[in-house]
Amino acid sequence: MGKLPDYIGVSAFGIKMGVIVPGSDVESLVYDSLVKCNQDGLLDDGDTVCVTESIVARAQNNYVTAQDISNEVTEKLKINSHSSIGILFPILSRNRFAMVLKGIAGSVPQGKVIIQLSHPADEVGNQVLHQDFAESIGKCDSDVITLDEIGPDRFKHPITKVDYVELYREILIEQGCEAEVIFSNDPIKLADYGLDGIIVANIHQRERTYRKLKAAGQNCITLQQICNTGDAWSEWGVLGSNISSGDKLKLAPRHADEVAQKIQAKVKAGLGINVEVIIYGDGAYRDPSTGIYELADPQPAFGMTKGLAGKYRQGLKYKYMVDVLYDEGIDIDEIENSIEAKKGETFAADCFETEGTTPRKAEDLMASLADLISGSADAGTPLVLVKGFLA
Repeated sequence: MGKLPDYIGVSAFGIKMGVIVPGSDVESLVYDSLVKCNQDGLLDDGDTVCVTESIVARAQNNYVTAQDISNEVTEKLKINSHSSIGILFPILSRNRFAMVLKGIAGSVPQGKVIIQLSHPADEVGNQVLHQDFAESIGKCDSDVITLDEIGPDRFKHPITKVDYVELYREILIEQGCEAEVIFSNDPIKLADYGLDGIIVANIHQRERTYRKLKAAGQNCITLQQICNTGDAWSEWGVLGSNISSGDKLKLAPRHADEVAQKIQAKVKAGLGINVEVIIYGDGAYRDPSTGIYELADPQPAFGMTKGLAGKYRQGLKYKYMVDVLYDEGIDIDEIENSIEAKKGETFAADCFETEGTTPRKAEDLMASLADLISGSADAGTPLVLVKGFLA
């Protein structure tokens, strides 16, 4: 394959790489792959190199254990093995939260844990109650719904058929805790239980939830405050973590901006090509079939080079402009030239020419594109090359 022809627009390629293990020089390995792309005429100024966060964190040996999490929770909430604690608004995920839950429960093996779930779904769309269940029993969003009120007909994951309520209860019981699960969309309801501490477990609204609990006088921390210092750590804490082997969790990468900048500098020095770099996690994609919103990471891009900061993708509404120019009697052969000429003009954000082209952060769009291409299965393409996006 050589240089792409001019009639190809935005495109993205998954690039296969070798196995990355703790201690690997991930910057050099990415560079080596880009050398091959360049040799085949596939690397140009203005391209964006997207590197999945998982290989960056693995190369950094950024792993913690369930016991590490237990120790952190004990220290930061200042609790003991007999304490009672709450976990507020966790997402429903074996990969993302089950091991975190085990670690939290390990801090109170003779105590009690109350999990408060939002309903009818968690914040990323994993459904936990039937859509109209609360209404059917005369409950509103702020009311507490108990497992007894739900009965045996609990909602299971539409694909995996996992009963997350039962899974989470089993994890708590295995650690020796007394376990209780309640449902309410009011975060302050957990404050009514007289707990010794609360872990704010939601992702995207964590700061808002945390402020509400602190204002209510609660002893609380967020997931971002767990494992955010020490030997293995991330500025994101256990947010963005993934289950690993045994009792281990792989944290999100540390200092992802710096990693992106090193890759960019290496490509410039070695190949003379100016690229932007993104260290990406989950894409911001909502599955129309299940309603699950895949963004279990705190944001799609953990890090990026400075050329992408504050950059939005926006432009003219192409199909609208075609209709307008055609109705004005512009010759079909000239419509394309007219649109190209208009691209150089300045338009107000609310004008008809840009209607429907909502500006979106370039980093979010390209990280989402890269995540959809690489996926989380066995594609073996942790490096994605995006071309034509920034043109």
